Amino acid sequence: MTNPKVDWFFNKSGKWQESYQELREITLDCGLTEELKWGCLCYTNEKSNIVLIHGFKDYCALLFMQGALLKDPKKILVQQTANVQSARQIRFTNVEEILKNKTTIKTYIKETIKNDKSGIKVEMKKTTEYEIPEEFKMALNEMPELKTAFYKLTPGRQRGYLLYFSSAKQSKTRMERVEKYIPKILDNKGLDD
Repeated sequence: MTNPKVDWFFNKSGKWQESYQELREITLDCGLTEELKWGCLCYTNEKSNIVLIHGFKDYCALLFMQGALLKDPKKILVQQTANVQSARQIRFTNVEEILKNKTTIKTYIKETIKNDKSGIKVEMKKTTEYEIPEEFKMALNEMPELKTAFYKLTPGRQRGYLLYFSSAKQSKTRMERVEKYIPKILDNKGLDD
């Protein structure tokens, strides 16, 4: 059943409105509950987030929160970046692609619901398993107060810094990033705080 609280999302103008409407019908036909979370259409099963519908410049997508668990015989699931551990997308550039894949989409949604009901989850990589860039290791070793502050941060904040520092290709850039964020780490703040 549609949620009147999110109807406004479908009534606004935009490039993907027809695609959103078709994805809405498919997800609701699978028995999911419609909500709005993180500014996106979110479809839940007994309070568990199952899929999101969202749009980008070149495509709209159906994002499966635990998509890494899906079998994907059609090879249509996309991992957004190497750092995304559990979510997977099916991307569409027009409504015809959605209509053509309707049966497959429903099959994937139903498998996701079944996985959710069984309680299985993607085993997430622990923060200690992330590599610490050499430039940050040096800073941690040179500044005991930085090391203490960094390990007092939540695991999510630690991962955020490690991923950000590591993503720079050049050592100089990694060092600049480390130096820039030392004050935030010492203030017990995350990358985006």
